Amino acid sequence: MGPAEARPLEAGRGGGERDVPGELAALRRRVEEARADLGEERLRERRAELEAEVARPDLWEDQDRAKAVTAELGKVNADLGLLEELGQRLADAEAAGELLEEEPDPQLSAELTESLEELGRRLDELELRSLFRGQYDEGDAIVELHAGAGGTDAQDWCEMLLRMYLRWAERRGFDVEVDEVSPGQEAGILSATFVVKGRFAYGLLQAERGVHRLVRISPFDAQHRRQTSFASVDVTPMVPEDAEVAIDERDLRVDTYRSSGAGGQHVNKTDSAVRITHLPTGIVVSCQNERSQHQNRARAMQILASKLAALAEEQRRAELAALSGPKVDVAWGNQTRNYVLAPYQLVKDLRTGLETGNVEAVLDGDLDRFIEAELRRRRREEGDQEAGRAGS
Repeated sequence: MGPAEARPLEAGRGGGERDVPGELAALRRRVEEARADLGEERLRERRAELEAEVARPDLWEDQDRAKAVTAELGKVNADLGLLEELGQRLADAEAAGELLEEEPDPQLSAELTESLEELGRRLDELELRSLFRGQYDEGDAIVELHAGAGGTDAQDWCEMLLRMYLRWAERRGFDVEVDEVSPGQEAGILSATFVVKGRFAYGLLQAERGVHRLVRISPFDAQHRRQTSFASVDVTPMVPEDAEVAIDERDLRVDTYRSSGAGGQHVNKTDSAVRITHLPTGIVVSCQNERSQHQNRARAMQILASKLAALAEEQRRAELAALSGPKVDVAWGNQTRNYVLAPYQLVKDLRTGLETGNVEAVLDGDLDRFIEAELRRRRREEGDQEAGRAGS
């Protein structure tokens, strides 16, 4: 799908009439490109193979294999279902366009406008897949938030970011498992770790990695002065449970402590929370929201394995920032995005230049435009680097 045809024309721009035949033709080309990009025929053949395997009575004798087969079948069915939906939407729109050519109908025209825009949006979402080329892009994501410079305001800001990402995940239909939340001294949180589960969760959320800066009138300042606060967002891919990651128990320091916050009566009354430090790398992971110390340790070990696998991948490719990104101070001069609530309303991403005055919507999880812009910027940068290497 070419970037020049990323979106259909908008209705009524500049007072001109909508070019419905032209838009339908452009959408038809995009749907055909989507079928080619996803490999519709190959997907149908693969579905038949997987369905035959699922029908085998001995499949579940190997549970790992059975889970892998059913998971792949789910993805194949989802891709084919999307292509069928796009084809049906296009056919309906083309039929409506033919009817309007024969006899104008304001209600049908309005419905067609809505259908064209929705079809364009669905194709835009599909087009994003071409930006996902990493080994882990299709999988789940581990997200860590940490309050930075700004004291109590920064801790409150960290909690606001947690809500923002939970709302974003909800909007996209992703599941979220919160593993650890450390409350702040007076308000907000010091840190949080959660896993976003869904197809392409890591591919999308990797664009959010960085330092996020908030400017507002502080609700914790008796003189109502403007305060600048910082919080960091780190995103790591969740590697599959069957991935082979060697962890020497002698390299670990395991600490237990009393869980805090809402976690159930049993959790709050026992030292069930677990913090694991991997001594050779300094990586620290925590989990406190499972029902027992054993469960918290198992979860923390899974997250540690993911982080070590990501680190090994970085080292193998000699690109330190590929998966975890460079570590910077969570303070002035290092932010990737600014959120300004006073003296004006503005969210601006400093990497892409994208901005909006609807701060409330962004804080309520409307992040897709920022994520897409950053993913496209990275892809252009990679393309420039590839072209430079080819020309040298």
